[in-house]
Amino acid sequence: MYLKKADIFIMALSTAVIVANIYYCQPLIILIAREFGRAESDAGRITYLTQAGYATGLLFLVPLGDRVERKRQILFTAAMAVVALLAAAVAPSFMMLCIASVVIGFSSVVPQLILPLSAHLAEPGTSGRVIGTVMSGLLVGILLSRTLSGAVGAALGWRAMYFIAAGFCLVILMVIAKTFPVSKPSFKGSYGQLMQSLWNLVNTQPVLREAAMINALAFAVFGCFWTTMVLLLAGNPYHFTSAAIGLFGVAGAIGALAAPVIGRISDKKNPRTAIGYGLAMMATAVVLLYSGELHLAMVIVAVLILDLGQQGIHVSNQARIYALIPEARNRLNTVFMTCSFIGTACGSAAGLKLWEWKGWTGVCIGMSGLVTTAFAVYGITYRKTRVVLRSGEQ
Repeated sequence: MYLKKADIFIMALSTAVIVANIYYCQPLIILIAREFGRAESDAGRITYLTQAGYATGLLFLVPLGDRVERKRQILFTAAMAVVALLAAAVAPSFMMLCIASVVIGFSSVVPQLILPLSAHLAEPGTSGRVIGTVMSGLLVGILLSRTLSGAVGAALGWRAMYFIAAGFCLVILMVIAKTFPVSKPSFKGSYGQLMQSLWNLVNTQPVLREAAMINALAFAVFGCFWTTMVLLLAGNPYHFTSAAIGLFGVAGAIGALAAPVIGRISDKKNPRTAIGYGLAMMATAVVLLYSGELHLAMVIVAVLILDLGQQGIHVSNQARIYALIPEARNRLNTVFMTCSFIGTACGSAAGLKLWEWKGWTGVCIGMSGLVTTAFAVYGITYRKTRVVLRSGEQ
């Protein structure tokens, strides 16, 4: 049974709603810092703790999608997210909010269970387009979550956002229960054997290693920027409210809508080409961010370019790894996305340290180093990857 357009839309919507849980906190950092009497850079810890929880969930929950029935796993994990969001909404202390944030990240891996399922059920020759469409939902969820969070935080306070997010997740949980297909697992071994197979995939799949390294570096840039942008816009010369800061998610979402187009290119051409263009766009964005610190229009343009570049890298890499071993898509995705969100968490943490060191200039120096390293990985692995592609692999 192949996916219909309505099925793909519901999957994209589900990923948008649930992945947003990880990013609601970013525009709320200033409000949370005020309530708990913390420095803004200290309150920013909840951003990378949430992302670290997400990386942990990717490592320990996503591989199970190759061993257990996927729909049941998705429902259980989404229910855990509802509970974690409610715990954050009523957190009596900053420490409890930090703990709840880790669990929110851990239980918000549902999109990474949906993506392999969508690739598994896609018609032959359309997996790139389907992945791109579902990814556009995921990325719009990531970026618009900041807009919604900023507006709700300014109007109703930061706790209200977590209550609302729990309600969203509960509704989408019921939609998933009614509409998602049942998918039989393909792996028959134990959980220990399943986890061991992750290492075997890393050892035997050079395309997976390259894609994971490049994606980790691109996500580190992404995390570094979006975490510290809040601090930039809240201070001199802008003094923006959380609602105004959240509106920058709209600019990023425009770039996210290009994901289906990038997916179609990956279906027809060498997806590695799009990765190179994506890295070039991220480098351009970093230059604009450095030179345009005091020019709002230039920052907005840089956000568009940065997110479009990140789309090109991520969607193309994901299409490449899903084509390697179809029956191991959940495990391939585990390695790929765990590395990616370790990159995000490290980028966010490093961004806060760079901000304390030298403000926005320090942040831009750090992002430049990350993009340069990604280019180096891309160049070093080019010859080997070209040989693999000639042999017929992705």
